[in-house]
Amino acid sequence: MPRALHGDGSKVGSNLQIRQQTLYRGASHKNINGTSVKDYVTHHEAFMYYNSTSNPHHLLPTSVAMIGHTDKANHQYDLTEFWAAARAGNMPAISYLKAPAYQNGHPGYSDPIDEQNYLVSTINHLQRLPEWNSTAVIIAYDDSDGWYDHVMPPIVSQSGDTKHDRLLGVTGLCGTTPAGAVQDQCGYGPRVPMLVISPYAKTNFVDHSITDQSSILRFIEDNWGLGRMGSQSFDVKAGPINNMFDFSSSGHRTGNLLLDPTTGMQNATGLK
Repeated sequence: MPRALHGDGSKVGSNLQIRQQTLYRGASHKNINGTSVKDYVTHHEAFMYYNSTSNPHHLLPTSVAMIGHTDKANHQYDLTEFWAAARAGNMPAISYLKAPAYQNGHPGYSDPIDEQNYLVSTINHLQRLPEWNSTAVIIAYDDSDGWYDHVMPPIVSQSGDTKHDRLLGVTGLCGTTPAGAVQDQCGYGPRVPMLVISPYAKTNFVDHSITDQSSILRFIEDNWGLGRMGSQSFDVKAGPINNMFDFSSSGHRTGNLLLDPTTGMQNATGLK
């Protein structure tokens, strides 16, 4: 199933039971080409690899009120639970959403139009929530899918393992790993998009700061005063994404922009 990770009331029990049965049947949807694709991809579920967020038996939250709190679901939910929490005014402060496989844009079983449908539908829905005026959506991609990038990235993480780390070939171009550092993390690699959608996002703006995916984690850590993870986590080296926002009291707040999920064009309700 598509997953949500994050810190209808009267029918919640029956709804959760239906979702549990659907999950074990292996729910699937048809992509834009008409091919049936299973929603849930096991090895795409990154948070399952950590004990602090693992839910290997796909246990349901105790109730909608417990979504975002610690119970048997261990902060791992189906997307239907995320929206149930949002409808109940219980949307957690931080959520990671992952599209079902047929809408994740991965070549072979998804498509950019499928991906567009997911992103636009999700963001349109979020913009209609009362919490939108304090919300930021950060869209990130896990890899470049092999697309060529003509710009050489800066090397912020060295690796001296020429046998297994082939980002720059086998000629030792990734420098020398500092004593005690983890090998095989030569990077950065090819560039991937990162988009910010928020009332606080700068309009018509392209940020040229050097960031990586752990810059999102750094933003969360800084906003909530959590400190860095340590243990050679990349959030220590990551550049901030703050330049993509304008949090000043005099800053311009962007209005809602609702798009058509199929065409990607501004829909009839328009900009408001």
